[in-house]
Amino acid sequence: MNDWIGLAIIGFVILCGLLGLWGLTKPYDVSVEEFERRAQEGPGLISAGLVGLQKALDPSKEKAVEVIEDLKQGRYDGEQESGDPPEAGDGNDKKVTNGEADA
Repeated sequence: MNDWIGLAIIGFVILCGLLGLWGLTKPYDVSVEEFERRAQEGPGLISAGLVGLQKALDPSKEKAVEVIEDLKQGRYDGEQESGDPPEAGDGNDKKVTNGEADA
């Protein structure tokens, strides 16, 4: 008899878990204002934790996250990174002839 009670409890827990997952997967309506508010709030706790984990596993990810945060906050001034070729018409008045720069 005790075996049946234990199996019933295990079955009940599994059934509750399945019903909970079914309830979470239902689509729901989100207004445009609420969607934009959530998008502006930034990442949630779980995604922020995953970004921290990625920073620990991949050191180059830290630089990418910093650049993304700068872009979101408008602090990225558009200056080129080192190693990029200069753009045409950047105000450089030097003339280059035969590999030598004229003043």
